[in-house]
Amino acid sequence: MNMLIKIIAWLFLIYIAYCCFLLLMQRQILFPRHQITMPSSDAEYNIPDMEKIWVQTDSGKIETWFLPPENSLPSPAVIFAHGNAEIIDMWPATLKGFTQLGIGVLLVEYPGYGRSEGSPSQRSISEAFAAAYDMLVKRKDVDSSKIILFGRSIGGGAICTLAAQRPSAMLILKSTFISIKSIASKYLVPGFIAPDPFNNLSVVGSYNGPILIIHGKNDSLIPYRHGLTLYKAAKQGTLLTYDCGHNDCPPDWDKFFQDIEPILHKAGLR
Repeated sequence: MNMLIKIIAWLFLIYIAYCCFLLLMQRQILFPRHQITMPSSDAEYNIPDMEKIWVQTDSGKIETWFLPPENSLPSPAVIFAHGNAEIIDMWPATLKGFTQLGIGVLLVEYPGYGRSEGSPSQRSISEAFAAAYDMLVKRKDVDSSKIILFGRSIGGGAICTLAAQRPSAMLILKSTFISIKSIASKYLVPGFIAPDPFNNLSVVGSYNGPILIIHGKNDSLIPYRHGLTLYKAAKQGTLLTYDCGHNDCPPDWDKFFQDIEPILHKAGLR
């Protein structure tokens, strides 16, 4: 009996040490920005008509890129939040489908990522996206009543946080989780130790506008059930399911923009 108690005690201590390690390393795991290879310094100048705009926050200067639409103005605009192992430089070519539909795109960098100052956390990211939003809606070439919030993976957390702070016409969540607590349970860690909870489910459940959920059936990083749960919680939800995983979702971006065009039109954003 004494041996059994000792084994249980050691296992408990090992588990506590494991939880403490993840607590200390959580932001490095959640935001692995130092592992990202930066492109050449002149990469942004290869994007026609792109505007580089810096916004000021308490964390420091945050870089944003605005891609204007191919139509008359003022126009709708997408605010895009990328995944945790990405930077804004990776996305202009892919998201040009929005500009071809007559919708501008604002790429917002996370604090501490790329050339932006500060360190990433839910609080600093929230502040950065709110500042970028406030800058965007003041533009004369943007219809402030037609702001679309689009987040991929961890970007879904950034976008849902923004949706709780600022008005928007539509929410798009791609390969996004229910909450960080739900991800923590996957690693047998109690959710209350998460300093950046990103409770997307709560925001989705209270959002009154249309919500588009996009998820891959074979996503092993953020399982498909997360997308289904978010979809079922939405008051005005649409679900697009693709036969793909996490980083290859959607498998065909041209087909993706064909799929979402009628959805955007129905929402009055085309």
